[in-house]
Amino acid sequence: MLRASSHHLQPILFTAPAPLFALLPTLTKRTNVSFALLQNPSLFHPKSTLTQPIYNHSYCNLGSKFKRVLHMVGQPCTPKATASFSTGNSSEGGREILVQHLLVKEDDMKLLLELQKRVAEGEDLSDLAVEYSICPSKEEGGMLGWVRKGQMVPEFEEAAFSAPLNKVVGCKTKFGWHLLQVLSEREESILEYIQPIELHEKIQHPSFLEEAQLIDVREPEEVAQASLPGFTVLPLRQFSSWGPEIMTKFDPQKDTYVLCHHGMRSLQVAKWLQTQGFKKVFNVTGGIHEYAVKADPSIPTY
Repeated sequence: MLRASSHHLQPILFTAPAPLFALLPTLTKRTNVSFALLQNPSLFHPKSTLTQPIYNHSYCNLGSKFKRVLHMVGQPCTPKATASFSTGNSSEGGREILVQHLLVKEDDMKLLLELQKRVAEGEDLSDLAVEYSICPSKEEGGMLGWVRKGQMVPEFEEAAFSAPLNKVVGCKTKFGWHLLQVLSEREESILEYIQPIELHEKIQHPSFLEEAQLIDVREPEEVAQASLPGFTVLPLRQFSSWGPEIMTKFDPQKDTYVLCHHGMRSLQVAKWLQTQGFKKVFNVTGGIHEYAVKADPSIPTY
C-alpha cells in the first residue's frame, strides 16, 4: 500500500471486481501510453538509431493502425501524443507491470472523490477512464500497457510498483490526480541490437535458422531487390493484417530477429513485439543495407 504523503491520496485501496481477463485489451487496444508520464522520452531513441544512413522515406508511409502503435513504441511525437516502452540493451532481469489509469485535474477534487466512490462500488476503472480521464490513453480505457521501472515519472512509478495486483490506488503527479490499477506482471522483455557481421555468422549455422525467428518488415518490392535466407516477410504497411495474428504465427519464448532496410522500421516493430510479450528481440543494426556493405557483398544494395 502506498505511504500517505503530499503526493498520494489518503487510503483509497479498492479491489476491482471485474475479472482480470475482461480488462485486458485486444492487440489493437494495447497501443497507448501517456507520453507525458514518461520520465525521459529520449531513452527510447538510442544514439545508435540516430546515426543510421539516410533511408528511403517512400517506404515509411505507414498505415494509420501501425502509426498508433508507433506512438506507444517510441516514434517521435509531440507531448500531446502517446508514446511507449524502453528498448534497453541490458540483459538484466526485471519486472514489468501492465497498468491502466485515469487522470483528473489537480483542482477537480469533487470528481476525484466521486470516481473513488464509484470504483469502490464496483465500476470498472477502464469504463470510468473512457468517460472522465484527461489523459490521451482514455481512448483505450486508460491502458498504458507494459511498463518497467525508470520509465514513468517518480510518483506514478512508486504508486504503480507498490500497488497490489488488481487493486486501484491513487497518486498525485504534476499532471494531476491518478487512479491506477496493475492488471498483471511479468519478467522484463529484452531488446538488443545485433551487428550485421554477427548476424551473418549466425546464419551460416543451420541450427540458427531452425531455432530463431527471423522477420523482415520491408515491403515486397524491396524484398524482391535484396533478401536474406530464413526471413519471414511481414510488410509494415500490412500490419493490420498480420499484427493480430502475431502470437499464433510466432513463439514469444524464442529469440526473434527483425530486419528492414536501415534498421529504423525494424526497431519500431521490435519494440512492439516487446509489448506483446516476446522475451528477447534483436534489431539488426543498419538493416540489410549495412549487412550488404559490411557482411555480405553478394547482397544487392538499393
